[in-house]
Amino acid sequence: MNRLVEPLLALAATALLVLAAWAVPWLKFVLTIALAKGLAVLGILLLLRAGQVSFGHSMFMALGAYTVAFLAPQVPEALLLLPLAVLFSAVAGLLIGLFVVRYRDIFFSMLNLALCMVFYSVLEKFYAITKGTDGIRVTPITIAGQEPGRETQEWLIFGLALVLAVGSGLLVRAYLASPMGRALAGIKTRETRLEFIGVPARRVLLFAYVLSAVMGGCGGALLAMTTRHVTPLLSYWTASGELVFILILGGAGSALGPFLGAAAYELVRVYAAALVADAWQMILGGVLLAVILFAPQGLWGIVAGRLRGRA
Repeated sequence: MNRLVEPLLALAATALLVLAAWAVPWLKFVLTIALAKGLAVLGILLLLRAGQVSFGHSMFMALGAYTVAFLAPQVPEALLLLPLAVLFSAVAGLLIGLFVVRYRDIFFSMLNLALCMVFYSVLEKFYAITKGTDGIRVTPITIAGQEPGRETQEWLIFGLALVLAVGSGLLVRAYLASPMGRALAGIKTRETRLEFIGVPARRVLLFAYVLSAVMGGCGGALLAMTTRHVTPLLSYWTASGELVFILILGGAGSALGPFLGAAAYELVRVYAAALVADAWQMILGGVLLAVILFAPQGLWGIVAGRLRGRA
């Protein structure tokens, strides 16, 4: 596929999101949530390139969200809270990554899941600090030193999420095209050969793990700023499963896939819950089953296939 096609599609998708948010104002909230989750899913895509799937990636999303919730009373500036959430997520990703990158396949997945549930238990049990399952309300935040009105703030956070999504997508695209990014595929296929030619596989995977943790923390910080409330459920195993669901739905063939999947997931969930409140989970399951059966490469696979056909 032409190298310019993907950036052009990303530009068209960005314009479409802005148009949808302008035409249907309540969609701003839904699309901001989708962009935040897309960032976290983008991190899982990096690990999947190495043949590893994390079933505990929502741990970093929860860490970013709680960083914002805890620090907002002292540091209400959004442009400072985001870097702080990224910093804490990077440190946590490095410490955890030094342990989990020693393992592969199901052991890698289950260790991440176990650590995620430990973090969930800590958030739930330490009521005096985290307020338990009640969660923490995020205090009002400022943007560039100003506290705008509700409508303006929604637009600003939506724009911030859009900029971070585009920037992260370009970063991941460049990273996967670099020698270190290409080495991730070597971990999936022939890790021993990488070691023979002098490429430390654990170090390559550790870098990708830390980068994925940073994206998860960034997505969690955006979620906290958007919903203004965080709970331990962000670190529950179902939240991690939701991120994997989105990746399967969107497809792992491109950095655009996670955002396509996140937007489709949130829109299907909102409309399904509104139309069939008692069966929206069954509808989501049906959508995932249809994707697995008829479009195993996800929504991005459908788009890429159409483009190849026209070419």
